Amino acid sequence: MNLTNQFLIAMPTLADPNFHRTVTYMCAHSDEGAMGIVINRPTELRLADVLDQMSIPVSDNTVSDITVLQGGPVCRERGFVLHQPAGEWDSTLRVSDEIGIATSRDILSEIAEGRGPEHSLIALGYAGWGAGQLEQEVLDNAWLSGPISNTILFDLPYEERWASAARLLGVDPERLSGQVGHA
Repeated sequence: MNLTNQFLIAMPTLADPNFHRTVTYMCAHSDEGAMGIVINRPTELRLADVLDQMSIPVSDNTVSDITVLQGGPVCRERGFVLHQPAGEWDSTLRVSDEIGIATSRDILSEIAEGRGPEHSLIALGYAGWGAGQLEQEVLDNAWLSGPISNTILFDLPYEERWASAARLLGVDPERLSGQVGHA
């Protein structure tokens, strides 16, 4: 099981407040562990706040009101930019042929100047799992995994992303249950 470039959809019974009704875009998954960005937890911060704190001048005022997301409970002070196209910015991990995740200042500078990637999502922090931890949580019925949708990832209002990601799997989110069936 490799969940890289997939959505993780939290089951309703997942009690951890960091992940209740979240959709996580999986950036990396291997035998050593997993890393993803929660894509439906907006914060009060705007990109203008982050750029100002980093002393990055803004010449494209349309980016100032972009919402910064809470990407997960790990390293909440560290910024991540999910972007499409994957591009060639410093410190970019290519998740797929189309999508990358960057942690460098250069991509924020380009976004501030209106020359950034066509689509981007800015988050503070990430979701991380140790070796075998995510696999066990999937077996314990804490998560559903499924294909991504660029529309859900970059365009859909945050409050619609969880239900829409579940519907991508053909699942009615109102009927989701944490009960595991046994024959």
